[in-house]
Amino acid sequence: MNGLPNPPARVLGVSALVLFAIAFAYVEAAVVVYLRAIYTPIRAAVHPGQPAGELFPVLTLDQLRRSGEGQEGRLRIELGREFATLVMLAAAAATYARGVGDWFGRFMIAFGVWDIFFYVWLKVCIDWPASIWQWDILFLLPVLWAGPVLAPVIVSISMIVAGGIILWRERSGVCYRPAWWSWTGMMAGALVMIVAFCRDWRHLSAGGSPRGFPWWLFGLGEVLGAAAFFAGLPRGGGRAGRGSLRALGGCRSDDHAAVGASSGEGRVEAERRPSHE
Repeated sequence: MNGLPNPPARVLGVSALVLFAIAFAYVEAAVVVYLRAIYTPIRAAVHPGQPAGELFPVLTLDQLRRSGEGQEGRLRIELGREFATLVMLAAAAATYARGVGDWFGRFMIAFGVWDIFFYVWLKVCIDWPASIWQWDILFLLPVLWAGPVLAPVIVSISMIVAGGIILWRERSGVCYRPAWWSWTGMMAGALVMIVAFCRDWRHLSAGGSPRGFPWWLFGLGEVLGAAAFFAGLPRGGGRAGRGSLRALGGCRSDDHAAVGASSGEGRVEAERRPSHE
């Protein structure tokens, strides 16, 4: 279909994506429940007296190897599952996407909803986490990411808000095409937050307990990423004409918005002039 998709179609697409993310979060939570059923007895043998539901200290690679044959292979499978999870979310976001900006917004919404509902389903299934301050193992790629549950939830809420803004503006015909400096700022902010999650990975991977989360570093990454995102949003004025949107493939950038606005003013001025014919 030429031009912008009609609002019901866009709402249906986003609703289907959100529903997928919620359902996929349940699948992920179920996998974690099974994994904990496998590794809890091993952890209890290695760390007797460890409170139920506590993930730290983690099992080291040597401890896994000594616990039985095939444990190292299961770890590689888990790494592959984490990568496949990201691929599935990215592919689902691309289903209804109309360009890179639209896909980016949908991916951020899908990831954010998936991550939040992952914890919701864990709470429903096994009453975990005990609080938003409890530490979790977030990822294992390329190294161990860890932090209080509150931290990834903050990231997910930020992603949902940013993705919603992008889709709302694209629905109005304004393409999300940030300048290179905006992308650089957002990537720098994301990198800073990743460093906050992975800062102590050597200590934790060696069987150490969490030594505190660097909230100041995490907050710096959040502020940097958010500032770059909002600074890079298109500043185009009013809604472009239907013909202009069709010509642009459904949305406009700042330059096209300015041209559209000027053309619209010219048409209004021409209509106001009296005819001398």
